[in-house]
Parts: sequence; structure tokens; C-alpha cells
Amino acid sequence: MFKGLDAYTVKARYYPAMLATIPGLAALAILISWSKFGLTTVVASAAIPMLIYASADIARRLGKRIEDEIYRKAGGKPSVTMLRYGDSTLDTESKAEYRKFLSTKINRPVPTEDQEKVDPTAGDTFYERGGAWLRENTRNVKKFGVLFAENITYGFRRNLFGLKWPALALNIVLVALCGFFLYRQMPIDTENDTTLRLLVVVVLAFIHSLYMLFGVSRQSVINAGRMYARQLILSCETFLGKDPPKPRTTKAKTT
Repeated sequence: MFKGLDAYTVKARYYPAMLATIPGLAALAILISWSKFGLTTVVASAAIPMLIYASADIARRLGKRIEDEIYRKAGGKPSVTMLRYGDSTLDTESKAEYRKFLSTKINRPVPTEDQEKVDPTAGDTFYERGGAWLRENTRNVKKFGVLFAENITYGFRRNLFGLKWPALALNIVLVALCGFFLYRQMPIDTENDTTLRLLVVVVLAFIHSLYMLFGVSRQSVINAGRMYARQLILSCETFLGKDPPKPRTTKAKTT
């Protein structure tokens, strides 16, 4: 199941999956008795990796769905919109140089500003093909380490955001179940080992819910996407034999 995992898969897919399901994983680890081998131990041992694997797959699918929605509302992929004449993320001279370089790689003429205004779709097709060429030719992690890091950050945030509401739903179920068992044990005895375990799961689910509600946002995905797109376009500098500009330390422009 986990054979042949690369750095991107682990950090951008499995990390979000584990982070989103921490209360569920903790409940399995805390509430199951590991002191002796039994059926519950076998079930828990099998359930934990399966839960992570399934969550990673769901995270990717939900993340892609959110990505498509963000692109539609933003007017296109950041790597496309940033190359348009009307976008000011990159300076005019650099964009002209990047367009000219990409033109030689995809064998298509650079659209003029007037052509882009008359037929935006044709212009975006040129930029999309240019971005595709860059993605295919910047897979060398050592050579394009900064770009790879930005891609991981974007993938992590996108996939975690995709799991935001499923994670909150899981927390509600866990709190409801723990509340039911605590109610059955009324009055609550804090010295009881099982009671303490249930309370730990409830507290963890509550803290985790706060993080998912306020720490995981659509805007963070947009910012990471624009930072990755900017770095992708700047990789043209490497092919042109230049040193790419240093990454910005401020937030990327969001439109």
C-alpha cells in the first residue's frame, strides 16, 4: 500500500490525511487496549493504515475539485493569468522574455496584447501549453528545489482544505460517541482510566476542530497556488541561463 512513496505523495497527500484524521487515529490508539493481543487489537492495527490511505485518496479528489472551483472564480490557473498582459504580478519585460522563450518550446507564436483582448481563449491556450511544458521539464527536484517545495506547500494546503468539512464531521461523531459513553458512566469519575481516555479524545477533537475551522482556509490555498505559479514561471530564468529572482517574502497577490 505504501510502497514507492515519493516526497510529494507523503507530504502533500499523506500528511494532510493524517492531520485531518488525528482525533480518529487518536481514538483508535487511546481507546483500544494494546496490552494484550485480541480481535480489537487486530481491527485497530488494520484500521489505522487503511484510514490514512483512504483519507489521502479522498483528500486528493476533494482537493482537485476545490482547485477547479478556485480556478473558475479566479479566471484561470495562476500560471496562465500571470502571463497575461493585464496581470502585474511579474514585470512587463520579464513576461515578454518568458513568452518568447516558451514560444520556441511549444512552436506557437506569442499572442500580442491586442490578440489576447480579441481572443482571450487563444491567448490562454498559449499560456496553458507553456505552463504544461514548464511542469514537464522542471521535475528535477535537485535543480528546481524551490519550485518543488512550493508545489508541496500548495498540494498540502489544497488537500487539507479538501478534508476540512469531512474532518469536522468526524470530530462531531467522535464527540457524540464519547459523550454517550460518558453519560452512561455518570457520575463522571476522573480517576477511571476509560473516562480519562474518553475525555482526552473529546478535548483533542475540540482543539482539532478549532484548527480546521480557523487555520485551514480557501485563501491559504489561493496564496500557495500563486506562489507556486510564480516560481514555475520564474523557472524560465534557469533555462535562459540566468539566476531566478529570489522568492518574495510577502503574500502573493490574490485577485
